[in-house]
Amino acid sequence: MRVPAQSVCTAIRDDIVAGVHARGSRLTEEPLARRYGVSRVPVREALRTLEAEGFVVTRRHAGACVAEPTEREAADLLEMRLLLEPLGAARAAERRTEAHLKVLRGLVRLGRRRARQGTGDDLRSLEGWFHETLAQASDSPPLVAMLAQLRHKIAWMFTVEAQVHPLASWEERGAVVDAVARGDGERARRLTTAHVERATAAHRPRPRTPGRARIPKHPVHTTVTRA
Repeated sequence: MRVPAQSVCTAIRDDIVAGVHARGSRLTEEPLARRYGVSRVPVREALRTLEAEGFVVTRRHAGACVAEPTEREAADLLEMRLLLEPLGAARAAERRTEAHLKVLRGLVRLGRRRARQGTGDDLRSLEGWFHETLAQASDSPPLVAMLAQLRHKIAWMFTVEAQVHPLASWEERGAVVDAVARGDGERARRLTTAHVERATAAHRPRPRTPGRARIPKHPVHTTVTRA
């Protein structure tokens, strides 16, 4: 079965974000094909997509390489998030379905419980799931795609300090969901802006990985990984 280029793209992107492929390192088709257990064709297509997304650049005499964003570019990403996530929340207040609300409320309940119990190991993944669902509720595919790219790039370029008061952060998300449920787009926008501003303060530039990253074998599954 031919592995879709989208699956290969997701796998390479995830490894770039995780630092497996260091910034500035070359991305050669044949070693990548061996690593992900695919032919060179989906690798070539995936690299083109990742270049369009800004994770990869093509350099003369070197070919495809992992991009090396500047500090200014990284700062711009946080500012873009501050603009787009509140827009997504406002759109969600207008367009959400009952299914979206059910998932959002369930995530808020689970996040609050984990925060109270002090079992915060999975809080980061719950936070990502919440914000992805909120974006999906906007019913705007271009906005959903842009926010997904922003999340990947921010995770690539920044580390996030542990929250001192994680429960307060989930209370903020709960208030956003309440506004979305009432269809109050302006309140959802304001609350999300305040939430993102506080979250942004905990971001610190991720140190660059020196040297060449180790490349273990990592076959790609035929199912598409959720972005």
